[in-house]
Amino acid sequence: MTTRVNKHERIDAAHAGQRLDAVLAELWPDFSRSRITAWIREGKLRVDGGAVKPKLRVSGGERVELDAELEAHSGVQPQAIELDVLVDDPAFLVVNKPAGLVVHPGSGNPDGTLVNALLHFDPGLAPLPRAGLVHRLDKDTSGCLLIARTTTSHRALVAAMKRREIKRRYQALVWGEIIAGGTVDEPLGRHPVDRRRQVVRRDGRRAVTHYRVGRRLKGATLLDVELETGRTHQIRVHMAHVRHPIIGDPVYGRRGAPAGLSEAQRTAWQRFGRQALHAARLGFEHPDTGEPVEAVAPMPADMRELIEILAADEGD
Repeated sequence: MTTRVNKHERIDAAHAGQRLDAVLAELWPDFSRSRITAWIREGKLRVDGGAVKPKLRVSGGERVELDAELEAHSGVQPQAIELDVLVDDPAFLVVNKPAGLVVHPGSGNPDGTLVNALLHFDPGLAPLPRAGLVHRLDKDTSGCLLIARTTTSHRALVAAMKRREIKRRYQALVWGEIIAGGTVDEPLGRHPVDRRRQVVRRDGRRAVTHYRVGRRLKGATLLDVELETGRTHQIRVHMAHVRHPIIGDPVYGRRGAPAGLSEAQRTAWQRFGRQALHAARLGFEHPDTGEPVEAVAPMPADMRELIEILAADEGD
């Protein structure tokens, strides 16, 4: 079973100098880089009307056209992995992804992923790009994840995400006792050396993160965060940029724990084994009816426990 895929994209100047396949994997997160590379090699993806190679370095302004067929996920096997389904609708699902669960099979994670679980839950997702995933969460970020269940809803929800009409709200435990909320409006792009990292860079893509104080704690603050844009690692990079990195972040965070904590607080802080980031709410219009939909994922136990320990001698 196959699904027809037709896409058009104008490459932004912010991507100048990057490989075509890497750029399109970022712009089209519903397709893997390997899938995009294969389409380029097969001549199904053309740039300014002509065939190119995946390693083409873009200049910005190129017109990209894709006309291809996407086969069902024949290489990804359904697996009976438990799912916490928050919303079960004929057009879409919203699941509460636990921390530690990889979203999609890839290098080092051939199975045991959310996609394997989704294909077991609903075999009808197989023909859809990435089994219907509309967006992604990092392995160690928990919370709301949206999955389309039909070709029509997938097209509508991906377009709504691109237009920034899907509201994503997070809870983040960060270093430092923040007094007031704010906005980080700083462009993001890949690190020039470590391609797995994102950094603030003048030639990056616009990225805007809004945050407000949810609760002040000892040495930390629980923030309510809303994304205006959705760049890779956006919240993690932006909070590190303003010197309030997320607790437990292995890439953008700090080691150890701040001064002034009790022994119990220090131990709990240092033992927290992931970035303390949770996708708490997801708001969007139903792709078929236009009615408002809101999904809420309760904060996981590990974050709740750390908050209560850090609040033990709170001065409120």
